[in-house]
Amino acid sequence: MQVDQEENTKVRHRMWKELSKSPFVMIGLVGSHDHHEPMTAQLDPDADSEFWFYCNKDNRVAKGGEAMAQFASKGHDIFACIHGTLTEETRQEIFDKYWNNQVEAWFEGGKEDPNVMMLRFDLKDAEIWEGDQSLTGKFKMLTGQTIDAREAGKHAEVTL
Repeated sequence: MQVDQEENTKVRHRMWKELSKSPFVMIGLVGSHDHHEPMTAQLDPDADSEFWFYCNKDNRVAKGGEAMAQFASKGHDIFACIHGTLTEETRQEIFDKYWNNQVEAWFEGGKEDPNVMMLRFDLKDAEIWEGDQSLTGKFKMLTGQTIDAREAGKHAEVTL
């Protein structure tokens, strides 16, 4: 079921909130035949149009460009396919801002590792599915009845 602009905004904010709880996505470059890979997004809680990744300079997405990221929330009630652009983040203050012990564990040389880099994912658009079924929809699903689209959750196509 498509939703109006106000609902799109609510769904987008809910997706961002869920992504902050479980910041793991599958990401890959558009047009590449390389498989997408899991990465941990570094999020700014006050922004909803960009996030960052630390990776090795020889990582399959390190060259940047048009990319797609897929996300499923912990409770599997939000799913998203996010389209955007990966660009090397060169601002040292951003690199330092998100560096933490979990990130450091991936890089033998820590912050000074010559192979570490940061990518910024600038979101362009996303397709988001919110699987918050209505009580009637859940009952129908349990009893094998046909579920109407309005009872199955929300679907938003969002341009950022």
